[in-house]
Amino acid sequence: MATFEQFQLPKSVQKAIDELGFTTPTPIQEKSFAVIMSGRDMMGIAQTGTGKTFAYLLPLLKLYKFTTTHTPKIVILVPTRELVVQVVEEVEKLTKYMSLRTLGIYGGVNINTQKTSVYTGTDILVGTPGRVMDLALDNVIRFDEMNKLVIDEFDEMLNLGFRSQLTAILAMMKPKRQNILFSATMTDEVDAILNDYFDFPEEVSLAASGTPLENITQLTYQVPNFNTKINLLKFLLAQNEGMSRVLIFVNNKKIADMLHESIEEDFEGHFGVIHSNKSQNYRLSTMATFQEGGLRGIITSDIMARGLDISDITHVINFEMPELPELYMHRIGRTGRADATGTAISFYTPREEEMKLAVEILMNKELEIAEFPHEVAISLKLIGPEKDKQPIKFLMKKQKLEGDGAFHEKTKKNKKVNLGGPSKTKKKTHGSVNRNMLKNQAKKRKDKK
Repeated sequence: MATFEQFQLPKSVQKAIDELGFTTPTPIQEKSFAVIMSGRDMMGIAQTGTGKTFAYLLPLLKLYKFTTTHTPKIVILVPTRELVVQVVEEVEKLTKYMSLRTLGIYGGVNINTQKTSVYTGTDILVGTPGRVMDLALDNVIRFDEMNKLVIDEFDEMLNLGFRSQLTAILAMMKPKRQNILFSATMTDEVDAILNDYFDFPEEVSLAASGTPLENITQLTYQVPNFNTKINLLKFLLAQNEGMSRVLIFVNNKKIADMLHESIEEDFEGHFGVIHSNKSQNYRLSTMATFQEGGLRGIITSDIMARGLDISDITHVINFEMPELPELYMHRIGRTGRADATGTAISFYTPREEEMKLAVEILMNKELEIAEFPHEVAISLKLIGPEKDKQPIKFLMKKQKLEGDGAFHEKTKKNKKVNLGGPSKTKKKTHGSVNRNMLKNQAKKRKDKK
């Protein structure tokens, strides 16, 4: 059996690993180590929960050479602020006995505070693409000494619209560097960036792109509408005590709040909710409470979920099918981590059938459809998107006729038609002015005489 001893890590790093209680590297850590040590560019395909962070940190720390400069030597880009916080924590665990300065930067906080932190000097910089680009354009972050670039959750960065920031950062860096990239799936957009900016990267893969983890049981329920989904979710939670550590995914923050409010009716205080309208402190506090067992589950969106690196998730529930099939892989990868087993349950309505099909095409596998429990009430109440709507043109026409919204009925006074002639008020005013002017001129002539 492989052990971390075979990597011949620096004593300071090995001591930190021993204190963490780790003895055996994960498959992705074992496969990546030799490639990164060779100095070649690397493209790693691995789902969340496979040990990716240590897979790139261990060889990079072994390769690290101390310098007296204050600019970063290693830059790690991740998609969300929560993931920045967690990667920084992992780096600090491994560098506990090393003289290394690690800094995490992300948006949503005072940029001047972060500028001050950068100026004090850093060796390993972890950041989101947007904030790293902003500080680099201001010449606060410099890449003079940087020779190792890591891009983690690459496909998710592109899904979140960070392509322009990534390409801007890559253009500012010197060409002689080692690029290390990790992605859960391999898409055409990922491939395009690799072709433009990477130098013949070697691929390290645990499985073909889109292959689900074998230790995750995947089930789907066909559900007629949103409110029936809520009834089904409540039923499953009530019936199955084994659903003790649950992540519930939705597609936006409005749905997250609606679902949380409904769940609270039957499971008060059991679930937290995380989305972009919640403060950074609230999100971190909710995650910590969940990790410590104070919550049964968290309701979240895909954007926030990128930072949820929480252990021992028993169930992932896709309350809504993801809008992009690659996101399905990210979601279910939250359970079944580190050789544990897990369950992924997905609800889909007729409107979401195409999304389900896209997931099956990506995985090259049909999802098992579970029998809908007869005890669950079918709701006839529909929410906004599920209701039939009138055509937009008709609505606008109707507004215009009835005076709704921006189209108000004119008052009787304003209904008068202006034919373009001079107004009486203006005529009277102008006449008064002319008469007064003539009187004054006549008076002056009389006074002169």
